[in-house]
Amino acid sequence: MKQTEPVALVTGASSGFGLLTAVALARRGYRTIATMRNPENSTDLLKKAAAAGVEEAIVVLPMDVTDQAQIHQTVSAVLQAYGRIDVLINNAGFAAGGFVEDVPMDIWRKQIETNVFGVIAVTKAVLPAMRQRGSGCIVNIGSVAGRIAFPGYGPYSTSKFALEGFSEALRLEMKPFGVRVVLLEPGPYRTDIWQKGFGSMSGRADSPYRHALQRVLRYSKKAAETAPDPAQVADRIVQIVESARPKLRYLLGWSPALSLMGKALLPWRWYEYIVERLMR
Repeated sequence: MKQTEPVALVTGASSGFGLLTAVALARRGYRTIATMRNPENSTDLLKKAAAAGVEEAIVVLPMDVTDQAQIHQTVSAVLQAYGRIDVLINNAGFAAGGFVEDVPMDIWRKQIETNVFGVIAVTKAVLPAMRQRGSGCIVNIGSVAGRIAFPGYGPYSTSKFALEGFSEALRLEMKPFGVRVVLLEPGPYRTDIWQKGFGSMSGRADSPYRHALQRVLRYSKKAAETAPDPAQVADRIVQIVESARPKLRYLLGWSPALSLMGKALLPWRWYEYIVERLMR
């Protein structure tokens, strides 16, 4: 490896945005460290990389973002092998759903542990190397759900709202050190995070929210079926990390932009009415 070859670390690279971003970065000449809880799940990633002719540029390493010791072990191994981490893509996460009363506390804790504390832990492990080099780019994969909460997705929205505050603070802290911090806010895209989420919605047969949850699921599945190609997000991430002065926030998708505009401009009671209508 050439000493000047940039190094990117991507979490949650076994599927979805993480997989596509790892391949897209490798295409642009990055030595890409694709991390995931179980490296045996790298089959789809390596097939995609081979088809793009960049399999040799991708290194698969284990990283469970809820395991502090493994985070430090993996980050230390990368720094020892390559001497640098230029880009961090905080993508690992999952979507937990259900109406607040029905979601067990252990699911709430798991959601926050992965989507919030996991991002914080990986970022803290990478920051010293970036700060010392005086350069780097950190991209946190948030969601429009971090700006607009939707019934039935309380745990997921809570985690993404938290990521908004974390990213703002980190951006201001790291700017004097030459480290760029960016927050992506994609709307629905055709990734398996939603299919997995649909199958793990918390609810009971006798729940007073059962019918409302069914309406939420019908609406969500319809949105997922017409969602755009997630490769668009991966391509946008590459553009962002190669930008000298990226913005803090990037809202991706036309429907999120309309939703945010409606929430900002309409009185809250009108917004509530629209959501209620959508759920009928």
